[in-house]
Amino acid sequence: MSPNGNLIRELVEKHGRSRTSLMPILQGVVERQNYIADYDLTDIAKELDLSAAQVYGTATFYSFLDTVPRGKYIIRVCKTITCDMHGKKTIVQTLENMLKIKVGETTQNKKFTLLETNCLGWCHKSPAMLINDEPYTELTPERIHDIIADFMNKS
Repeated sequence: MSPNGNLIRELVEKHGRSRTSLMPILQGVVERQNYIADYDLTDIAKELDLSAAQVYGTATFYSFLDTVPRGKYIIRVCKTITCDMHGKKTIVQTLENMLKIKVGETTQNKKFTLLETNCLGWCHKSPAMLINDEPYTELTPERIHDIIADFMNKS
């Protein structure tokens, strides 16, 4: 059993051992540690009597189920055409400059990860981003500076 074996067992006890329990278990692991390690995928497969390929395929299909370590604050910028038309490129550039990372990277202090993602459902208030589960809409470079400065001051 992996270092997170107790967490996996706890989630299996809570959600059950059926195939339909896979998503809530994967989400529970991400909620607790920000990503799903390879050994977690293996443990989940054993607990649910699924192939490792089935579990891995599900985990890697969904953009919000990260299978690599991420920062404490995961910034997901919407990459739809609507956000693009309303200045998404400037928003991403502002984030990259402030955080000193590129899209897909995590800051050295493991505080921020910057990603692009498919539609967040905020097209009517684009450009939009999520920081963890919190949406931010109608973004401008000035708003980005204020938002990120607030997060930089958090421990």
